[in-house]
Amino acid sequence: MANSTDFLLALEGVTVSFDGFKAVNDLNLYIDKGELRVIIGPNGAGKTTVLDLICGRTKVSSGSIKFKDQEITGLKEHDIVKRGIGRKFQTPSIYEDLTVFENLEISLPRGRNVVGALLWNRTPEIVERVREVTEMIFLADHLDRLAETLSHGQKQWLEIGMLLIQDPEVLMLDEPVAGMSVSERAKTAELLNKIIQNRSVVVIEHDMKFVESIAHRVTVLHQGKVLAEGNMDAIQADPKVKEVYLGH
Repeated sequence: MANSTDFLLALEGVTVSFDGFKAVNDLNLYIDKGELRVIIGPNGAGKTTVLDLICGRTKVSSGSIKFKDQEITGLKEHDIVKRGIGRKFQTPSIYEDLTVFENLEISLPRGRNVVGALLWNRTPEIVERVREVTEMIFLADHLDRLAETLSHGQKQWLEIGMLLIQDPEVLMLDEPVAGMSVSERAKTAELLNKIIQNRSVVVIEHDMKFVESIAHRVTVLHQGKVLAEGNMDAIQADPKVKEVYLGH
């Protein structure tokens, strides 16, 4: 077993059972600092459940989850966010009736409510930080647009920006390119490769071409366990993976 102190995020012996069914079964998963890890596998393999466990949405039945060598198993979701782990779900969760700027501003970790964010204390530092993030997420020319008018891909980028502005050390994304155009997928790959310069990213994805374009390391889950792990070439050549996943 690896030494968990060597990793930014370490899951060891993690199991979660739902009415006797082990959705995740004795899982060991280690994420390095500055790594872009992609988790793949067939439907029901436990991929989203792993992210739910890390962010505290689902409670671990047994095992350990450590972030920066500190136990986070059992912590509440908001406490895990404060530690530096951000999570994006499959469906964009943004404020449709606010502008791009306002969505990012209220996501700043300043303990303010929505009304306060919109009416008070818009300092030059806040404006500069929002502009920095919009440059990164390809929305610098759309600061004053209502979020509801954005394309599907732009909404996905906005939500990623709402996480980035909180400056997490681990960013977890569940199927970030689902429903995107080819050009939007290419830009999203570009975005993730920029993000990785300052933090670790964990992605669940079904699009293998996209996975090839971003992954440092790929973990294949099957029936709640790690079936295979390595770079994309090794994964594609693994006969076990071909049998249960890539061959489907």
